[in-house]
Amino acid sequence: MSSNTSDASGHDWRLAVDIGGTFTDLVLLDALSGTVVVEKTLTTPKAPLDGVRTGVRQLLAKAGVRPAEITAPIVHATTLITNALIEGKIGRAGVVTTSGFGDTLEIRDEHRYDMYDLQIEFPAPPVTRDRVFEIAERTNALGQVIAVPTTAGLKVITESLRAASVESVGICLINAYANPANERVIAEHLRAELGVPVCISSDISPQIREYPRMITTACNAATMPVIGPYLDELQKWLAAEGFGGSVLMMLSNGGVVAAEDAAQSPIRLVESGPAAGALAGSWFARRLGEDRLLCFDMGGTTAKSCLISNFEPQLTNTFEVARIYRFKKGSGFPVSVPSVDLVEIGAGGGSLARLDELGLLKVGPESAGADPGPACYGRGGTRPAVTDADLELGLLDAGYFLGGDMPLDLPANQAALGAVAAQLGLPIGDTAAGVHELVNQNMAAASRMHAVEQGEDLRGVTVLAFGGAGPIHACGVAELLESTRVVFPTNASVLSAFGTLVTPVRIDLARSMVRPLASIAPADRDALLDELRAEGVRVLSAAGVRPEQINFRYGLDARYLGQGNEITLWLGEGPAWPASDAQIVEHFETDYRRIYGLTIPDVGIEAVTWRLSAYADANTVEPASSVGSTPGAAKSSRLVRFSRAGQPHETPVYRRADLGVGQEIVGPVIVEERETTAVIRPNWTVTVAADGSLIADWKAPS
Repeated sequence: MSSNTSDASGHDWRLAVDIGGTFTDLVLLDALSGTVVVEKTLTTPKAPLDGVRTGVRQLLAKAGVRPAEITAPIVHATTLITNALIEGKIGRAGVVTTSGFGDTLEIRDEHRYDMYDLQIEFPAPPVTRDRVFEIAERTNALGQVIAVPTTAGLKVITESLRAASVESVGICLINAYANPANERVIAEHLRAELGVPVCISSDISPQIREYPRMITTACNAATMPVIGPYLDELQKWLAAEGFGGSVLMMLSNGGVVAAEDAAQSPIRLVESGPAAGALAGSWFARRLGEDRLLCFDMGGTTAKSCLISNFEPQLTNTFEVARIYRFKKGSGFPVSVPSVDLVEIGAGGGSLARLDELGLLKVGPESAGADPGPACYGRGGTRPAVTDADLELGLLDAGYFLGGDMPLDLPANQAALGAVAAQLGLPIGDTAAGVHELVNQNMAAASRMHAVEQGEDLRGVTVLAFGGAGPIHACGVAELLESTRVVFPTNASVLSAFGTLVTPVRIDLARSMVRPLASIAPADRDALLDELRAEGVRVLSAAGVRPEQINFRYGLDARYLGQGNEITLWLGEGPAWPASDAQIVEHFETDYRRIYGLTIPDVGIEAVTWRLSAYADANTVEPASSVGSTPGAAKSSRLVRFSRAGQPHETPVYRRADLGVGQEIVGPVIVEERETTAVIRPNWTVTVAADGSLIADWKAPS
């Protein structure tokens, strides 16, 4: 989406906000001059808007900009939904389903993610069994309504939900993906009688398979009371402050929509922040001419890894949230929402170090978060985190954290690390080096495994390092991945927030219509696509996109007749369905052979789920270069230890703002800026690019 909202002063200010688990990041960009101003403030988990208010006011004061000068939409990414589901801090939701299907959330899909674990655990459903209510109704798999809800049945579930004091309701009826009529009747009745938010599965996830559809609907219903009041309060505060722009929310698929649509479908926000980082990675991949790039985003709570291929992040149609075991697929909620395909690892700056029951050092996934934060924050934390280890190794300057606005507490840091060191019987320095190396190993292993599952080899792939802690650890992780180049972009610490400013307004929609490909009538297919296109136009129009700016891309989930799993085919763009049956068969066989190494002759193909992506082109922005032409000198030096086996190096420290285009520095070297620190390890050489990015190249020691 492109628009010119320049004010009388000749500026076009764009504001982005990204609430993370530890820090809230903010970016202010003048789309005309390319001026970028950034701010970083601690997240306030109990009242997220408090941190946003603080950050926005500090950012505007730093830039000398008044709220009224910001008339473009404010783009917002957040971890509120993810954290609410993980921590169980969700609304009191109810679910209405077809008679006989009330136990679906408890039964799940009967898949055991670890078949040898006799004490296997699953996360508790977001809606407990006592708040799941059944109603007599029926629609068959062809979409024919066999029985409609009766007046008496509607009255019973209304009174039951009222007695349960629900704050929201999700409706998920069997086969509603084929015909949503009964769901809509119930929803209209409950909205009028209860006055609480209501969502229906045929809007949230109109796809086959009852458990994924019901868990997605239940998670959506349970988070509506979380996001709705927040967005309402946010928009009221922005209006009171005099901001002229509306609010757009970042989705998991890498698009943005109006706040009102996000409030109705909060489950689509579940990977909002990481998706923004992936979109920023895609933007940088094009600038760098790197068609394959590994986004490495390490913040205060987690690290995220996403592979950019052909300049685009990979997408997936399902995403698992709230896993009991972070590395065990199947131990969480498999929500059916389009999402950027990434791996999230419990390895952030706040990830806590501990000894397990065998006396072995472990790091994460538990995090100190923003409150109390790592011990060195001096906010009451007593357990050592990754940031404490980095400080002890000399990778961070206690007096220059957040540019000196947040000095770190060295005695608290020493006490926390000392407790674990005593348990290990090691010096504090060796313990800190062990924590640092272990978290690097964890991140490299998870990234490598995720890539292998996609059939990708990360060796030699350029790494894009961002997030508050990413530039500190990137070279170490790259060495483990056998990657020889790391890019530290400008404003790396807030790159996910920046990513929201270069992402398109977009919505991905899907609907199941299960039929053999050869028997599908074009009229039935086109009627389904007409409905999807109409919904896409509605959502994008609500976000301020004109109809002529909207593009459509079409996809299809297909399988061989008799199979239980599909593959997704993206078939083209345009105002109408772009592929013939013969082209679909050819595309399907090509992809099937790529994935499974063979095709199955003389077996027909079955269409399962039809997909449509409605989008507008992203804003075109060109940030101004933040570096000069004169090479800068080191401001100081300090002892830095880069490994357990190595001795500390006297390492020069540069201010990033002092560097000049083309300047080359042989590592080890530390490059500091207010929001993060780039650590260039021994055997790496860093060069300053024209846009201010630092390009580090590794040469293996001879």
